[in-house]
Amino acid sequence: MIALLNMRLNKLILFRELGIFCLLLISAVWCSVSERKVCQGTNNKLTLLAQPDDHYRAMVRMYRNCTVVLENLEITNVQEYHDLSFLRSIEEVGGYVLIGINYVDVIPLENLRLIRGHSLFDGKYGLAVVANFHRNESLESNSITSGLRELHMRSLTEILKGGVKIVHNPLLCNVETIQWLDIVQDDSDVNVSRGTDPQCRRCDSGCYNGSCWAPGPENCQTLTRLNCAEQCSRRCKGPKPIDCCSEHCAAGCTGPQPTDCLACRDFQDDGMCKDACPRLMLYDPNTHQLVPNPNGKYNFGATCVKKCPYNFVATDHDACVRTCSSNMHEVEENGIRKCKQCDGLCPKGFLLIQGWPEQLNSLSPFENLEIIRGRTKQGTVSFAALNIPHLDHLGLHSLKEISDGEVVIRNNSRLCYVEGSYWPKLFRSENQRIRTENNAPMHSCEQQNSTCDSMCGEEGCWGPGPSMCVSCQHVSRKGRCVSHCNVLDGDPREYVSENVCLECDPECKILNRTPSCHGPGADQCTECAHFKDGTQCVAQCAQGLYNRLVWTYPDKNGQCQPCHANCTQRCSGPGLEGCELKGSHMPVVAAGLVGGMLLLMVLLLFIFVIFRRRYIRRKRTLRRLLQERELVGPLTPSGEAPNQALLRILKETELKKIKVLGSGAFGTVFKGLWIPEGEDVKVPVAVKVLREVASPKASKEILDEAYVMAGVDHPHMCRLLGICLTSSIQLITQIMPFGSLLDYVQENKDNIGSQTLLNWCVQIAKGMNYLEECHLVHRDLAARNVLVKTPNHVKITDFGLARLLGAEEKEYHADEGKVPIKWMALESIRHWTYTHQSDVWSYGVTVWELMTFGSKPYDGIPAREIGDILEKGERLPQPSICTIDVYMIMVKCWMIDADSRPHFRELVAEFSKMARDPSRYLVIQGDDHMYQPSPTDSKFCMSWISTEDMDGVVDAEEYLLPNKRFFNQSQPPPTPQYHNTADNYTNGVMLHYITDPTLKDLMLPEYINLDVTETSNMINPNYEGPARGQTENGYIDTYGCKPDGPEYLNTSCATLPRSPCATLDNPDYQQNFLSSSTTDALFLPAAENSHYLGLSKAMQSHIR
Repeated sequence: MIALLNMRLNKLILFRELGIFCLLLISAVWCSVSERKVCQGTNNKLTLLAQPDDHYRAMVRMYRNCTVVLENLEITNVQEYHDLSFLRSIEEVGGYVLIGINYVDVIPLENLRLIRGHSLFDGKYGLAVVANFHRNESLESNSITSGLRELHMRSLTEILKGGVKIVHNPLLCNVETIQWLDIVQDDSDVNVSRGTDPQCRRCDSGCYNGSCWAPGPENCQTLTRLNCAEQCSRRCKGPKPIDCCSEHCAAGCTGPQPTDCLACRDFQDDGMCKDACPRLMLYDPNTHQLVPNPNGKYNFGATCVKKCPYNFVATDHDACVRTCSSNMHEVEENGIRKCKQCDGLCPKGFLLIQGWPEQLNSLSPFENLEIIRGRTKQGTVSFAALNIPHLDHLGLHSLKEISDGEVVIRNNSRLCYVEGSYWPKLFRSENQRIRTENNAPMHSCEQQNSTCDSMCGEEGCWGPGPSMCVSCQHVSRKGRCVSHCNVLDGDPREYVSENVCLECDPECKILNRTPSCHGPGADQCTECAHFKDGTQCVAQCAQGLYNRLVWTYPDKNGQCQPCHANCTQRCSGPGLEGCELKGSHMPVVAAGLVGGMLLLMVLLLFIFVIFRRRYIRRKRTLRRLLQERELVGPLTPSGEAPNQALLRILKETELKKIKVLGSGAFGTVFKGLWIPEGEDVKVPVAVKVLREVASPKASKEILDEAYVMAGVDHPHMCRLLGICLTSSIQLITQIMPFGSLLDYVQENKDNIGSQTLLNWCVQIAKGMNYLEECHLVHRDLAARNVLVKTPNHVKITDFGLARLLGAEEKEYHADEGKVPIKWMALESIRHWTYTHQSDVWSYGVTVWELMTFGSKPYDGIPAREIGDILEKGERLPQPSICTIDVYMIMVKCWMIDADSRPHFRELVAEFSKMARDPSRYLVIQGDDHMYQPSPTDSKFCMSWISTEDMDGVVDAEEYLLPNKRFFNQSQPPPTPQYHNTADNYTNGVMLHYITDPTLKDLMLPEYINLDVTETSNMINPNYEGPARGQTENGYIDTYGCKPDGPEYLNTSCATLPRSPCATLDNPDYQQNFLSSSTTDALFLPAAENSHYLGLSKAMQSHIR
């Protein structure tokens, strides 16, 4: 058996020595037999680009006579009747080989030796043979009638990178006998399934181990690795140690030297395999500089070449590439096209114009285009003009070359001048062609006189007129065909060169009936217009330096003659008598010196005066400062307006607590009344009684919250009415009838229409825009922190997390505490950075809550994973009632780049526009019949009346601005006059409780209560139902604390014991700074919400 193997190896060696020794020589490199041709290859995978026959013809044009495929060899969608004999010339593939969806019996790749695998099919296969069969569905048996039976690849001995996948080929025979480990690398994946055809013919009996590609002794597998001696590092030609190939060889060899390789593993340089090509620049240790290497070469594929092939460019890294990188552009230097760094913006690599102006009937903007290189193509097309009905000519009269790619011109109903014979002369490859279809017919062009000018040659033209000719009938002048040049007469005078009229030099004399010049330059003139210096016509004879010190003069014939050797300046004739006398330069030098000194003295005097004035100014300033009694620090005004918000300090006797709404870590919330001292009014309020603070930090945070809420004055922001500084600090806020907007939309989703939803979005955006103008970052915007005053009026509340930015601050970095992860922007989750734009993100989530009628964002996803899924691009889905317009606004709010998100003023404008046409943007079933109850219709109001005496109850806003009722409906309120000094407001109750006590004329608030006289069954079960034992699982402690839920993340653990009670103000999270030993830390269920609006007097009289 070993002897038989050696015999076959010797035959193989002999066969290889006869004709294909130079496997990797490509482009302009010659081997011993023939010039090797390189083709680009494709990257279409299994895609059928056109009809099967057109697809086949494109393959023939690509691979005919091709030896080396630079990219991928893709043989797909071949029919039974197609001839694939053109594939026999291919010897090497740079990428992968794909054979798929073919119906032919045989794939003839007998000479393919090496697959480099620079790119892999499906990311891991260098050779893929898949689905090569045809099932005849018209037959009842639905049987396979044709397909690939034999894979003739007997020369394939190595795949440098990638595995093998041969599946779904029921008729393919013998591939399971191939010893693939001899071909692929050790770590490659081999997935080969055998065919099921019972008619398969077995391998020849002489094949080693029964391995063959097809029947017959010539198709036996040639081993170059598994049978090698242990001393061999890679490939071998036989089993003996002397049969080892060089480490630079691939696919086998004929001897041990690098020049004996059948293919090179890395690079081939003039018949020798190397690991790298000679560099173009070498380091000179003597001069310590880089010097040109006379033997340097470029890397082109796996070959070293002295010059890059046509339509390739050279890089600074000694490589030939098809296109330059993104920051470089193509230039030509010394006849070599190179990639050079761009100075500014790089020129575009290609143009894809999908529309053409109707006023342009040609491609005249590209009239100076000379070369289309076709390095980036649309499929196989580098130039196309399609479907332009108003195009009547191309107008590309400067175009000289289309380096690569096909030309397609079709479906242009008015286009003429495209049937010329000039197209083949523009092409640089035999694979290029032009396709013209459905353009203007020739007879129609002739009727419209849309034909080439009479001055044009037979090759055709690009459009009408003599300037559009491809070639001229006679001669051309500056790109325009003319009948003759101005050689003997006419202006300017010209000479003819290659049928082109070129102007004579201006120093040539214009002659009549005689050519004035015979070529370019002043030395080609027949006669000179002025003087002649040697062979050159000049305007005057040389006077002074002209490469050397030369003085000349013109003689009577106009020839420039040299002056006498003793002439130191110009001369007017021959001999010493023609020399001009040399004048004295002393007066000029003296005048220059005197002028320079005067100028210097003036400059010095000017500098002295300037410094003297500065010294006197500093001395006076110091004297003035010393005379003052004390020095004051310099003013550094910030430009910020003073904060004139009013913080009311209420007495404990003015407050009446009626009922406990709930309690938590911060303290207890009571439903109560504020009864101002000395007045017969009752204002319904929510009283937040805080626990005795346990640390200075807690005291500061409580007063910070009061500071923030006191400074807020907006129709859509919940106001702080006052603060009571008892041992347990009490915050007094407005109270609302419908509770939070989240609970409201959940319970009344069947009664909420598009107009109401969009109005809420506008009102929330207005409130947040007000906060942004006040440099206030909310940090906890959500539907649960928006309260419902009436179904048409909502207010933003819960400033527990809000922070005020200073005049120069742009962002706020948070400390410890629980945070609402699922409402937060990505920068807030990752870096704890809060800005107005992070509030925009939370606004988008809030709008999503409203549009889904209270659904939980990212429901079922743990909070710890929110940051990761946001970075991966996942966002909340589009609500079912939202059109794409509304959803795109939400998506803009969730952009990773904070500066790309819209501002609140923009959101106000967007949603205001939508609110004017709500049914266009929100699609809700039965939208026209929606009904929302008013605050006085709820059972909570009835429970309030049943528990308390309601005499004198007034709304908080109504009480703080009592004069509003005194204005007539049609009369606008008076403008505040700051100079008014009316005494009756100086110490009155009205002045004590108005928003700004400095205003003497009171402004009307934006909203007032409406009197209603009818109650309803409508009830909000979240405020009338049974008590909930615990808060929602909404937060997580990331520092080891026990997690409360998946939606919020605690940045640190509280050091004090945690209260087991929930907080009514925001049951989702709380700050753990209070002691759990407080005796009243008991959660009491809220029969009503902690934010309500009082009843009007008309309601009281009705109930009575």
